[in-house]
Amino acid sequence: MCERFASGRPEKVFVMGENQFAPGGSSAVPGIWDHLAPGTPRPKVSVIVPAMNEARNLPHVAARMPPDVDEIVVVDGHSVDDTAAVGRALWPDGIHVTQSRKGKGNALACGFAASSGEIIVMIDADGSTDPQEISRYVSTLVDGADYAKGSRFVAGGGSADITKVRRVGNWGLNLIVNTLFSCRFTDLCYGYNAFWRQCLGVMQLPSTAEPDPQWGDGFEIETLINVRIAVSGLRVAEVHSFEANRIHGESNLNAVRDGLRVLRTIRQEFTHQRRSARSVGPVRNLPPVPAAPEPRGDSGWARSRNVS
Repeated sequence: MCERFASGRPEKVFVMGENQFAPGGSSAVPGIWDHLAPGTPRPKVSVIVPAMNEARNLPHVAARMPPDVDEIVVVDGHSVDDTAAVGRALWPDGIHVTQSRKGKGNALACGFAASSGEIIVMIDADGSTDPQEISRYVSTLVDGADYAKGSRFVAGGGSADITKVRRVGNWGLNLIVNTLFSCRFTDLCYGYNAFWRQCLGVMQLPSTAEPDPQWGDGFEIETLINVRIAVSGLRVAEVHSFEANRIHGESNLNAVRDGLRVLRTIRQEFTHQRRSARSVGPVRNLPPVPAAPEPRGDSGWARSRNVS
């Protein structure tokens, strides 16, 4: 990003970098619905972009965003750079909010509350998650899933960013959660996911109105959401996804600190489930779908179809 001053007012000029997802590819950005059959239901899609000090990365995200996304919600995490201004310049018709507390979990909760779409997509602002994959997630939901869980470890997925330590840690956390909650997650801590709006009731996220920090405000948010979705009986489908390297800056993730928070979340959710006799029924009033996803067992789990 460069700054140019005219008439005493800064004018933002955004310079796009190399496309790390599709080197040498076309500059044309396809829409979410381009590959779907005519007559396919087209629910309103909201994309939540939590961003803290991501002013240099947001232009890369915008350059890959499908043009037919109905609503972009940029949540500024009290950035000390130009993140808020860059977000407004890139998406002048978007919704722009500042999160009420700190942490990725609170930012997502604020974004969910500000959005109005029937389908909600969670995406990172650092350029590591490809907005062009949104169509894959949306297709999975329209095909009948309640929750589309991104995974780097199913066929077609991958990561240029994950370290051996994080890979082993993720494997261990998957094993624990799958054993305790009878799930089949392959990538518990990956934050690229999408779901029908009705799923928010099952997630029971911390209130955004509270001034004091809440459990679920941090990186443990993905685990909290995934576990609550899984135990609710909702239909979960994993979607293959590729994680690229962060383009600019340093990650806010601390493998040890945040890993411990995830473990604490797992313990708390397991304790809660054992003490509670409640069972949350499946989401109702979902839009009609043209076809059911691949056959699944009683667990409600399925792999998504190979949607390009």
